[in-house]
Amino acid sequence: MVARGGHSVAGSSFDRRHTRGRELAALRIRRLERGAAFKYALLLPAVLWVVAFTFFPLISVIHYSFANYVLGEGITGYVGFANYADVLTSEQFWHSIWVTVIYVAVAVPIELVLGFLAAWLVNLGAPGSRAFRTIIGSPLFTLEVAIGYLGVTFFSVQGGLIAVPLGALGIDIPWMSTAWGGIAASILLDVWRWTSFIFIIVLAGLAGISSDLYDAAVLDAKSHWQVMWSLAIPLSWPVITIAVLLRTVECLKVFAIPFALTTGGPGTSTQPFSAMDYLTTIQFFDFGKGSAMGIVFLIMVSAVITLFFKQMRKSLA
Repeated sequence: MVARGGHSVAGSSFDRRHTRGRELAALRIRRLERGAAFKYALLLPAVLWVVAFTFFPLISVIHYSFANYVLGEGITGYVGFANYADVLTSEQFWHSIWVTVIYVAVAVPIELVLGFLAAWLVNLGAPGSRAFRTIIGSPLFTLEVAIGYLGVTFFSVQGGLIAVPLGALGIDIPWMSTAWGGIAASILLDVWRWTSFIFIIVLAGLAGISSDLYDAAVLDAKSHWQVMWSLAIPLSWPVITIAVLLRTVECLKVFAIPFALTTGGPGTSTQPFSAMDYLTTIQFFDFGKGSAMGIVFLIMVSAVITLFFKQMRKSLA
């Protein structure tokens, strides 16, 4: 059928449908563009935060590490790798690394074991679980520096709440006057504060295991401990590894508890890396050497984390 002007009705209908299709396609594209713009707008604050507080400080630290930079004088010259050479040949630097390694190697496993056992018992519904959740979580919301100063009242030989009762039992431990005593006291305070962190993460992982699996395992196992070893630990292992990784990274930055408790003493025997870097940079105003220390330590920690992820992939494969 042909309409006026020589155009068919079918052709006009096709043109209208084609035009309508193009309008709908254009509308969808505009909606997608608005959605993408909205997503980028939401991401912008996070990107600006990372640039301002991660990339820019990192570039500045790398820049300062190659310079002779003293606070108040500014950069008086560039020394190349001299700051790095001083750091790598410094006995005090390697001693602080050793103190940090001991701290992490002892504190994190203890926190992992205690946190997992506590989470397991709470997940089983042990008596007093609700009250225990509140009690174990309270130190996590306390400032580390406050816990460090509180530790002085615990471990002081004169009137210490821990030292005096132990002394009455004939157990005299030189908490504050020896290197190993100061490190042990710091680790005990660290365990008290951070065990709840492991507890919360592991408890969430255990709660995600199906109750049907628990019921089946209880029927086949002789005790709840066997269920823990054969079911709970393997199924919650990914969560455990994440908790260990996060706690290890945080523990490598340990500063407030040992510094408030012993100020690194006697001498520098209990001084972790963060405390030594703080004193070098802030107290002695040597930003060049302090920056070089930070870069060297960053490389070390990055290597440890890389190895950790490789082992985790192997264990999960």
